[in-house]
Amino acid sequence: MKNLNKNVIDLLNDQLWYLGTYSDEPNAVPVLFKEITAEGKLVIGDVFLRMTLENIKKNGKIAVSACDAKTMEGYQIKGTAVHLTDGELVDKFKKIVSNAMNNAVTAKGVLVVTPEQVIVTTPGADNNKEL
Repeated sequence: MKNLNKNVIDLLNDQLWYLGTYSDEPNAVPVLFKEITAEGKLVIGDVFLRMTLENIKKNGKIAVSACDAKTMEGYQIKGTAVHLTDGELVDKFKKIVSNAMNNAVTAKGVLVVTPEQVIVTTPGADNNKEL
């Protein structure tokens, strides 16, 4: 598992994430319900991730990208994902989503991403550099 440095963690905590997956059908979606565990794994609430989940079931590969539009600082995290439908993380995200959406929808599960690569997407000399 690749460790995330403070700059990456801060940016991920502050910005919207975009998930990229592929199999027969490439897919990219923004996600709002997310967190980073103490161990450095990325957790994403499964609210409307139908195609993402189909792709994950086929190959487990995912890219998570985030950037700050004002500073243009950005990172892409590549890794593997598993979908969970029960447990403490799922219960936590069900509450978070239900509260945020006034009980109109809830999380059906969570994706847990194990980072394997962290790539700089910030314009400049370090662009495309692996951390």
